[in-house]
Amino acid sequence: MTSAYLNRIGTAVPDHNVHQGFVGYAQSKLAPRDARLFARMAQRAGIERRYSTLALGDLAQGGDDAQGFYRPGSFPDTGARMAVFERAAPVLAERAIADLSADLTDITHIIVASCTGFTAPGLDQHLVARLGLRRDVQRTLVGFMGCSAAVPALRLAQQAVLADPAARVLVINLELCTLHLQETDDLETALTFLLFGDGCSASLVSADATGLALGDFRAATIPDTEELITWRIGAQGFLMHLSGGVPAAIAHALRAERERGDADGLLRGAGTQDIDVWAVHAGGRTVLDAVESGLALAPEALAASRAVLADHGNMSSATVMFVLKRIMAEQNAALVPGARGMAMAFGPGMVAETFRFAAL
Repeated sequence: MTSAYLNRIGTAVPDHNVHQGFVGYAQSKLAPRDARLFARMAQRAGIERRYSTLALGDLAQGGDDAQGFYRPGSFPDTGARMAVFERAAPVLAERAIADLSADLTDITHIIVASCTGFTAPGLDQHLVARLGLRRDVQRTLVGFMGCSAAVPALRLAQQAVLADPAARVLVINLELCTLHLQETDDLETALTFLLFGDGCSASLVSADATGLALGDFRAATIPDTEELITWRIGAQGFLMHLSGGVPAAIAHALRAERERGDADGLLRGAGTQDIDVWAVHAGGRTVLDAVESGLALAPEALAASRAVLADHGNMSSATVMFVLKRIMAEQNAALVPGARGMAMAFGPGMVAETFRFAAL
């Protein structure tokens, strides 16, 4: 019987580390009391670096960014932001694909997941042309599913391989989150932008038995959480709302999943002790704390996720792939042949998207 495998993962981020500069910029827009609270939250965020397609320039000092894109009092409209996405996204994607170090001549499918930019022809078509992929390659776009989109993208790749063992699927998760910076004096909005950076992952899924064996996929919507995470298109970029109630909702839902014990739950009737490796979307320090608490995990269980958060922040759909790459590259003690893993990411809805995997 055919199985599908996540053979390898390549990653890339832009050149501009903007984290500390953004902290300064955000504080300059807030009232003094809010600015002090923001500074304390930034110190506790568990983030050391975040990268942007755009260089910060003098934005933190009250001037324009290096490109003249973000001008105080005159931030760009959505059309201008999409024009930057159309130019910058293929470049970053090519860097992640180069890091993948895979033979692309026999790619049969390309799946692109993104929620931070849209154009037509899309990133998928641009990459087919730029990479010289075969003209009959099958293309799929997974759009606007937020931070959880990497999981359904991999599920589609798995389905392609199970349907045709000769399929070789290139999966791209690309997010340019910093294209949607808003000029704001609202503390909650500023704290949301504290989390996000740009990044791209490129993955190869095939029937070749290398890497990680992909198991079953399962999603669950958390009731009464529709407005906790929203991502809407506005006149001046995409407008993110990330409620402070998200971590508590995740912790509560995962605690219920841990206690239910039946085969229909996210844990498939198993206990957390049956999972050797956890690859959890690094949505923020409080999100990871909520997962650790809700599932009663040991502190070291989410070490890879916390390391990705520190190095890159939340890159939306690409983030869990960065976590998986770190786990695969480290060859840590838990990832021995036969080790059982679970990946998990959260997105608007609120939905938890999960899949199980096994080390070879």
